[in-house]
Amino acid sequence: MTGPLTLVWAREPIPAGGTSVFLAGPTPRRSEVPSWRPAAVEALAAQWTRPEPLTVLTPESRDGIRAAHYDDQVDWETEARATASAILFWIPRDLRTMPGFTTNVEFGLDVSTGRAVLGCPPDCPDPERNRYLIYVARRHGVPVRETLPDTVAAALAIATGRD
Repeated sequence: MTGPLTLVWAREPIPAGGTSVFLAGPTPRRSEVPSWRPAAVEALAAQWTRPEPLTVLTPESRDGIRAAHYDDQVDWETEARATASAILFWIPRDLRTMPGFTTNVEFGLDVSTGRAVLGCPPDCPDPERNRYLIYVARRHGVPVRETLPDTVAAALAIATGRD
């Protein structure tokens, strides 16, 4: 029997303690662009084998209700990344629909924490725009993966101290 997942949406209270993974990466801004995060949550649920719950922190808003104040969103994301056991960066870069410019900055802030994992699918629309992040990740010893399941596995290894 595996433990349950607790999904915490943007601006909701962040539970203290326990194992947690923050889902960092570009967020779709248009409704016709699907989010990658549901697949990440499914992969986390499939790979989580411990009896205690895993908290998954997503910067997406419950029911799509955006923050009334931008600062509230940024402050929540900053706190969530700072408290997460692992920070899973998944960057299916598409300059037209999910450019990930904020993600670049967040990765730069988190690359030296020892808690980051970088996932960059080579079949995304603009994979060449991830080259620099991959280079920086490798220089800092951050695991780099090409599939979402492999990125999830690396994040769980860090979160549970198995890296």
